[in-house]
Amino acid sequence: MRYRTAVSAIGLGAMPLSTENRPDETQAIATIHAALDAGVTLIDTADSYHWHAGEAGHNEQLIARAPARYGGDTSDVLVATKGGRGRPGDGSRTVTATPTHLKQAAEASAKRLGVDAIGLYQLHKPDPAVPWAESVGALSELLDAGTVRAAGISNVTTDQILQAHRILGDKLASVQNQYSPAVRDSEAELRLSTRLGLAFLPWSPLGGILRSSLDGPSGPTSVGTAFHRIATGRGVSPQRIALAWLLTRSPAVIPIPGAGRPASITDSARAVEITLSTEELGQLEEALPG
Repeated sequence: MRYRTAVSAIGLGAMPLSTENRPDETQAIATIHAALDAGVTLIDTADSYHWHAGEAGHNEQLIARAPARYGGDTSDVLVATKGGRGRPGDGSRTVTATPTHLKQAAEASAKRLGVDAIGLYQLHKPDPAVPWAESVGALSELLDAGTVRAAGISNVTTDQILQAHRILGDKLASVQNQYSPAVRDSEAELRLSTRLGLAFLPWSPLGGILRSSLDGPSGPTSVGTAFHRIATGRGVSPQRIALAWLLTRSPAVIPIPGAGRPASITDSARAVEITLSTEELGQLEEALPG
């Protein structure tokens, strides 16, 4: 995977289809179909995207069922899943990135997705109890075994990206960190991913945009307001403006906005139609924190 040449510029973050207050299956499948209709060819999931205890892989199974009911060609769709995190069902999150667990989790994910090899498999989060090189080494073994075709890492630092790149080389395809107009802590990781030729998949890319403004030291004046103002002037949603802004950050960026309704992903996918002017970009930059 090299930047936005391998998949659509906007992906579908499928997590809302399976986690808390999820839609019924009819609406969930319709949302995936709307993404495909809109030209989305990257669907992001994880084995931990579920709501209740005992239903690990709920989202993966949902995504596996959707193409059979679609009727169109889905041969170019890349499903990216993740392993290494757990949801016991009590609201907590666990991290387990031992080589044994990751290999077992990848095999289970492939079975649920109904594929011989996972298109993109990402280590969900570094495990502080496991040396990073050992966790990344498990990805290398999965690649060698043919269980996965490409590997990625998520919630990582620049040092962890560099170490993973040394171990995996060109087999490392992606970095998935939180990044949005309101949360830009991964600016360095974005720059490094761009330099190394890795896709950068921002999770929660619409953070701070769903509200009309963000409370700052001087009151509610900041990021949300600027995006809403430009969106109003163009007659589009502020979410679409936020995604268009993200696409200007680097050719490596492939936002994966979450969606629980067909209308949401249809709107998000149209962000590729927007070219922000120099003046608009300047207004947004002035409003950004930091």
